[in-house]
Amino acid sequence: MATGFDFADVMSLSIPEEMRADDEFGDIRNNARAVKNKFSSFLLEFHEGNFIYKYRDMLRHHFKLRKQYFIEVSMEDIQSYDEDLADKLRKQPTEYIALLEEATKEVADDITRPRPIGEENVDDIQVIIKSEANPVPIRDIKSDQVSHLTKVTGICIAASGIRAKATSITIQCRSCRNVVPNLLIRPGLEGYNLPRRCNTEQVGRPPCSLDPYYIVPDKCKCVDFQVLKLQEAPDDIPQGEMPRHLQLYCDRYLCDKVVPGNRVTILGIYSIKKSGKTTTKKSSKEKVSVGVRAPYLRVLGIQIETTGSGRSAVSPFTPAEEEQMRRLAALPNIYEKISKSVAPSIYGSDDVKKAIACLLFGGSRKRLPDGLTRRGDINVLLLGDPGTAKSQLLKFVEKVSPIGVYTSGKGSSAAGLTASVNRDPTTRNFVMEGGAMVLADGGVVCIDEFDKMREDDRVAIHEAMEQQTISIAKAGITTTLNSRCSVLAAANSVFGRWDDMKGEENIDFMPTILSRFDMIFIVKDEHDEKRDTTLAKHVMNIHMNALQATEVEGEMSLELLKKYIAFCRSRCGPRLSEAAGEKLKNRYVLMRFGVREHELDSEKRLSIPITVRQLEAVIRISESLAKMQLLPFATEAHVDEALRLFQVSTLDAAMSGSLAGAEGFTSEEDHEMLVRIEKQLKRRFAIGTQVSEASIVQDFTRQKYPERSVQKVIFTMIRRGELQHRMQRKLLYRLK
Repeated sequence: MATGFDFADVMSLSIPEEMRADDEFGDIRNNARAVKNKFSSFLLEFHEGNFIYKYRDMLRHHFKLRKQYFIEVSMEDIQSYDEDLADKLRKQPTEYIALLEEATKEVADDITRPRPIGEENVDDIQVIIKSEANPVPIRDIKSDQVSHLTKVTGICIAASGIRAKATSITIQCRSCRNVVPNLLIRPGLEGYNLPRRCNTEQVGRPPCSLDPYYIVPDKCKCVDFQVLKLQEAPDDIPQGEMPRHLQLYCDRYLCDKVVPGNRVTILGIYSIKKSGKTTTKKSSKEKVSVGVRAPYLRVLGIQIETTGSGRSAVSPFTPAEEEQMRRLAALPNIYEKISKSVAPSIYGSDDVKKAIACLLFGGSRKRLPDGLTRRGDINVLLLGDPGTAKSQLLKFVEKVSPIGVYTSGKGSSAAGLTASVNRDPTTRNFVMEGGAMVLADGGVVCIDEFDKMREDDRVAIHEAMEQQTISIAKAGITTTLNSRCSVLAAANSVFGRWDDMKGEENIDFMPTILSRFDMIFIVKDEHDEKRDTTLAKHVMNIHMNALQATEVEGEMSLELLKKYIAFCRSRCGPRLSEAAGEKLKNRYVLMRFGVREHELDSEKRLSIPITVRQLEAVIRISESLAKMQLLPFATEAHVDEALRLFQVSTLDAAMSGSLAGAEGFTSEEDHEMLVRIEKQLKRRFAIGTQVSEASIVQDFTRQKYPERSVQKVIFTMIRRGELQHRMQRKLLYRLK
């Protein structure tokens, strides 16, 4: 007699006693009803206080009012109700979650009666698990965790589209039309292997051919699912190691909860799936090893950690730590203390360190009634000579910031900094992966060698620096990602060392990028015997006492500073007080008036020292100074210090002529003269010809044009690739 899907034969087999004890699955099947009853009584009877029946009320609320068929259950609540049940749920989650969902459906059926017409049947209810247990780093998950409940943290870097997965299928034989209904499919990324043979025998018919079954789509039940890619958090990656990744499988209500760039804590079942077979011609003959499986995590609960306006959620502070932070904030010299704690091993650069302290704390992000936002993060650019510890400052900021990403200019592309769209190897669909500025949402991006970046790559971060979003419109994906981060960039002069004689030629940046920096510092390596002696002593002292931790008076430790920054960023969002706003307005008007007076005296349009964008920069610096003291409003003292910092950075750089030509710093008359010189120069010699540079300069100076302006036009045209030097820089050759 044939046996198969269409026969429900009962077979008996005697099992030895020692085998019965180890049969966990048999134990689960036998006790399924008892376990289900336990779960049902937990959902109905668990209460906080006397009258708050938490899960019963939640189930009724979700079901009746919102038509949402899910419930969030805490592992700690199950533990307090029945420890044995919680232990089994941790060790055998696949079986027990299914029983918990069945019990939830039965409870929902009982407590929601009577239901309206048309809603007699209760839909399946998803149970989402949450737990307060400590998470495990991704690289610590080993094979002994397979099929156990596991909690991991990381950053979501890619998310697939939502697809459908069948939970039960109906198959039919092509030859004899025999139907096998409701074959259950296990949840997760595992599929279902169709039977190779049809076992139905009919008199007078030949047996069915091999692989006769096909799926009947109309009679399948499906659920939504999404695949995410989780990357280790930067704090968990050992020095010099590549970050590890883990695939996540989310279904039903857990889909579309996370976007690339979110920091998440995932609770799920560590599962395994068959490794995909290779289909290339070379390796098609090689069989995949039978016992090798690829790991993934079947998600049961998601907790998104980055909440609020660009603030990174950190581990909650204990009351003792909170008290310590508030005592620190009450110190009168906290601003000096913090600035001394920024890179204490680097001598000098006090104003740069104060600016970096402001950058770490940041201003307040404002959301306006019309939906627009004004950024609260402060951007700082360090320009200057080699050997002035710019890169060391960047490395320190990466360590001390709650979320820090360090990248170098030459090794960074536009896609690596913002976001890229790649093709998923399994589904062949396009998926989006966030870059450095998306992963640093709520923190700081440190970009070293900023001048070595290609121009088109530098343009890609314009939007991220001012609007704090990254818009993507590639390969059919149109979306906007958040990149609410500060940018700390370091760059060298065009000539390597800063040349005071060359003025604005030292800088190779577009005005658009320079105006997005709140503070621009020119760091010069100046020769001063007294300063050099002190610096040499400081360096010798560091090298001799490298292993001995020398605590300097008035400094905070790295760990305390990191905690204090995270505490202030999460608890405080100061605004300008009325008096401070009035003072800043008057100073702004005075500055503009002073510039106008200077222009009238010199009969020349001066470089613009402060614009509305720079006024906003001063406001942000004032707010960050108030945030260091945990004050709700920025006072006049904060505005004074913010204006002083702005004066020693951007204003000094602009006034010294070092930034002339940037940020609208070239006067209109100068610009018109440069355009006239360029037109005459292009008329002077055609494309493909060459002329002596000295004779061109002489001709133009005879026409009363300044030699400096002629040299500037030639330099600009060479940089644009229109001219080229030949014969030891004596001749100029026109390319285009």
